[in-house]
Formats: sequence, C-alpha cells, structure tokens
Amino acid sequence: MRGIGKSFPGVRALSDVSLTLEAGEVLVLVGENGAGKSTLMRILAGALQADEGEILINGSVVRIGTPQEAQRLGIGMIYQEFTLVPQLTVPANVTLGAEPTRAGLIDASAGRARTRAVFDELGLELPFDVPVSRLSVGQQQLVEIAKALATSARIIVMDEPTAALSDREIERLFTIVRRLRAAGTGIVYISHRMEELGRIADRVLVMRDGRVVTQRAASELTTDEIIAAMVGRRLESHFPELPPVAPDAPVRLGVRDLRRAGFSTDVSFSVRAGEIVGLAGLIGAGRTGIVRAVAGADAPARGEVRIDGTAIATGRVGAAIAAGIAFITEDRKAQGLVLGMTVRENVTLAHLADFVDRDLLVDMARERTATHRLIDELQIRTPGTEQLARNLSGGTQQKVVLAKWLLGEARVFLFDEPTRGIDVGAKSEIYRLMVELARRGAAIVMVSSDLPEVLGMSHRVLVIRGSRIAAEFTRAEATPDRVIAVATGAAA
Repeated sequence: MRGIGKSFPGVRALSDVSLTLEAGEVLVLVGENGAGKSTLMRILAGALQADEGEILINGSVVRIGTPQEAQRLGIGMIYQEFTLVPQLTVPANVTLGAEPTRAGLIDASAGRARTRAVFDELGLELPFDVPVSRLSVGQQQLVEIAKALATSARIIVMDEPTAALSDREIERLFTIVRRLRAAGTGIVYISHRMEELGRIADRVLVMRDGRVVTQRAASELTTDEIIAAMVGRRLESHFPELPPVAPDAPVRLGVRDLRRAGFSTDVSFSVRAGEIVGLAGLIGAGRTGIVRAVAGADAPARGEVRIDGTAIATGRVGAAIAAGIAFITEDRKAQGLVLGMTVRENVTLAHLADFVDRDLLVDMARERTATHRLIDELQIRTPGTEQLARNLSGGTQQKVVLAKWLLGEARVFLFDEPTRGIDVGAKSEIYRLMVELARRGAAIVMVSSDLPEVLGMSHRVLVIRGSRIAAEFTRAEATPDRVIAVATGAAA
C-alpha cells in the first residue's frame, strides 16, 4: 500500500500511509483508537475507497472496489465489529458471499460440509443450526474467524481477533496464525494487547493520527517503546492503585436469588460502596447474563435486586436506570449506541427528561454544554457534539457509551468488557475513571475476558461457571492459577 490517504466529514483519517506485507509474515499493526488502523485495512478489504494512493498485489497495481473483488484477489478480513447476519445460521454466515452452488442454486449441504471442515481444522465446537444471534459475542467472534479462513485467502487481516476470546481460544488462534504463516500466508494483525506482540509478530508498524510513526522488526522494539510511539508520550503500563473499601461501607448493590432463562441456578452476591468486583470465567460461562439481568436488560427475570437497601423491579430497564444502575454493554454498536444519532444525542438519550424545557421541547443548547463537558473529561476524539456515532472509531464509540452513563446520577456501574477493542492509552483512562468512581462511593461490577485486568482492577473476584458463582476470592487470594482452575472445572 503506497501513499494511502482518506478523509471523512471533518476528519483526516489517513495521510500518506505506506506499508508492505511479505508472504509468510505477521505484520502487527498498532496505534491508539482513531489512529487509522481499521480505516487502512477496510480500504485493503474493499469496504472503503482511498482518496489517494495505490495498492499492489504480487507487484501489480490493483483496484479493489468491493469486498468481493478483494476476495477474488485472495484478501480475507476479520473485522473488529462483526459482519455476521444475525438471522442466518452458522454455515450460512461462514459461506456468505461465496456459497457453493449446484445447478445455479445454493447448495446448503456443501456449505455445511465446507463449514464443518473449517471448524474441524480450527478445533471449534459451536451450535450449527441456530441463528448466530443466539450465540455469545465470543462465539460470534469464532464464527467471524472461520468465515475469513473459509476463503483460503493468501492475505488475511485480523482486526482485534482476540478481543472477545478466552485464553484457551486465543491459544487456538495463535496456533492457526503460525500454521498460516508457515504456509506462506501474509497476515496483518491489529491488536491493543501488548502481551500478544512478542508471541506472533515478525514486524511492528505503529500508527498515530493517521500516519505511520515507525515500522521495525518486532525484536528491535520493547513494549514501552511501542506504547510511547503510539501515544506520543510515556505511559504507566501497570494498573492504578485501588482505593481501600471501608469495613463498614454500606452494601450499595445486593442481588439475591436472581434467575432468568439460561441460568442453571439462582445467583446471589453483593457489592459495597467503593468496591470493584470482577466476574471471571470462560466465554459462555454466564457472566454477561448475570449483569444483563441485574440491569433489567433481559426479561422475564425473578429474584431480588436492591440498591442501597431498596428493592427495584427486575427485568425492567427503566426501573434500573431510575434506581441508579448504569450498564456499559459489551456490544456497543448493537446495544450501547444509536449509530445514526450524533454524539450529543447518544450521550443524553438515557436522560432525555432532564433536558426538556417548559414547552416540552429538548433544550439542545443544554445538551451541547453537558456533552462538551464529558468530551473534555473523557478526551473523546470527535470534531464536535454533532458528529454521527457511526463515523467514530471503535474506542471513541466506547467512550461515548461511558459518557452516557456518567451524565446521570448512577450509583452502580456494570462494566461488560469495558476495554474490548480499546488501545492502551484509553485503557489507562478507563481504569482511572473506574478508580475515581469507586472513590466517590459507586459500586462497580466488571466482566472481563482479560484475566490480568480482572485481577488488577478488582477488590474481589467471583468466578462464574455454568451461570453460577463457583468461587469467590479476595484480591490477595486471587491468582491466575486459582481462577483458571475454578473456571475450567479443574478445581471445585
């Protein structure tokens, strides 16, 4: 890719960006959210058109106008945001756009056989004949990976492929990456997880503000040097110190005998004011189901949820919001934002009644003032309050979701994969924000597939297995070995 440039309304996304990818090489592409990584790869995959520059495959200039043309050129793309059709089954999604046919009709049996062959090669075991909408986010990520590998591409782009995967699935993916590299496939691997770079990277290309900052062999760069290049400054890589929880701190969130469809047993736990409780476990263990039930996002639900001792109606989102519960969902595009609305509209959406004037009209000037304050506080990268949410990078969208809940008077924060797809600089900011919320007396429940994050950001850790609390550890007791042993069923 030579001299690639791209602009969006109000934003210069890429300026004179060039990169090379050799056969049998893993090029790791890193940078903060909004640096231009995904935009560059979407151009390679035919999903976007560059304003300037050219692309060469095997030394020849090519024009990639559509994803189908990219596929024909041997380019496969695993997007950070899923490109699955929720209503279709797993095989239909895996073969979508390249369906086998017989006599001019789609051959569903051949499609199933091709999907089964890919699953066998990857060692995947997932439900086959259900709409992918019924799968967990982690399972959908595995379907997305299988979809890209089913095309036998010679160039594969992986945009945050491990963001929703457990340690076991990550190891499986790395085995696949090594096998593809040995077979001569060129791989562009985008990741915010610094610990992954040394395990698979041959070269590292760092982007910042739509430009290439450095491009060197992985062996020549330390993690600190990569982070400094990404953010333009030195950044503390460790987790912040958690504020102590007072022994007599009141129970801010109390959950008792909570049950909904899919739970194998009733769930009970409590969180004190100023406490961060992490929910650890494998993908599909039921962690997300628990926080969704507390937030009223899934109905019907039964049991008891209390905020500062006062019971609220379960299974009702409005009741949860009114009681002071904020839910930062793992799927920001489908459930956390309205992509066709502006930053201002998204930030104020859950608290719209607070911005209605005497004539029952929305006071947009007050909305802008409140939104500007949060843009500054969270350092949200946007040209202004009227930018559409769909035009923001994934990490910036996540910050808008956070801003929405910080606008209200929430006392309980449910973070579901809060740093999924977030760069190291933004992670540091979110950790700082969580600590500040705890200092103010909020109760925080955090679901994360990143075990170091759970251990580093939790006063207590609840290990979830089979939609039940299998074990509880204090911060001092929680070790990777103990948590994994319980999560996998190796220990009671």
